Amino acid sequence: MKTDEISEKSRMVIEEVEKGIVGKREVLEKAMASILASGHILFEDYPGLAKTMMARGLSSALGCAFRRIQFTPDLLPADITGTYIFDRNSGDFKLVKGPIFTNVLLADEINRAPPKTQSALLEAMQEGQTTMEGTTYRLPQPFIVMATQNPIEYEGTYPLPEAQMDRFLIRLEMGYPSKKEEIEILRRRKLRKKDDFNAGKVIDTDTLLEMQRSIEDVHLDDSMRDYIVEIVRRTREDPQVDVGSSPRGSLAIMKLSMTYAAIHGRDYVIPDDVKAIAVEALSHRILLKPGPWIKGVKTSSIIRDIIEKAPVPKVK
Repeated sequence: MKTDEISEKSRMVIEEVEKGIVGKREVLEKAMASILASGHILFEDYPGLAKTMMARGLSSALGCAFRRIQFTPDLLPADITGTYIFDRNSGDFKLVKGPIFTNVLLADEINRAPPKTQSALLEAMQEGQTTMEGTTYRLPQPFIVMATQNPIEYEGTYPLPEAQMDRFLIRLEMGYPSKKEEIEILRRRKLRKKDDFNAGKVIDTDTLLEMQRSIEDVHLDDSMRDYIVEIVRRTREDPQVDVGSSPRGSLAIMKLSMTYAAIHGRDYVIPDDVKAIAVEALSHRILLKPGPWIKGVKTSSIIRDIIEKAPVPKVK
């Protein structure tokens, strides 16, 4: 599939979701970039900012099967992956597949479940498979996890382990709407006469898989590879950072910059593509030293500062 086709289909998907989501074009573009890169998305923001609506709308517009899990402290791994039950009619144990067997899995408030349950997602997120009773089952393709968590409510939560945070290709924040946007939200709700928003199907899973494969044809110049690595290496050298990003951060920026370029109709990556997604690709992959953390320094502000100071290559 050519880049202009990817751009056009991505635009149609985003515009369909925008019928219910007001004023979040940039967030939708970055979420779409992650989906085209076959990456998982972590939405971290306050309640009521349409994180769940966006995940459901994207899955509908992409023609993907959608399942939602509300994570709670008593959620068990089997509640996610599935389990075997005894079938009296056949006299054998029968596999009942869990909600993980879908295309888009919404893990709502993922940090409310205990670590053992959170880890049940690790194999699926990394390998696209799950293992039960020694048997490995491949998950449907595409398979995308969209998880949400509240950044301010810590009582009764279990912080995600670093290994699992690293499995998310991108971390996105929704942000509050402007006054004009919030008025538009109320207007559209009144016109719908219901709370739910149902996005229409724009493409199907076969088309999405073809788009994902075609992204590999987007050109990445040597100077752009050097630029990406320079940004990531500076996270390891920053005096406020205790643990910088691993090479997985470099790979995340590379994949996201390629998909972001394709969404905007280009078959090559430019520095602006890297700048557009680097903060969301890296901010959850670094750990601050105790001093900056206590002072409330945000990892995103450190990444932005690194991007400003890193020398930008010239586009040939």
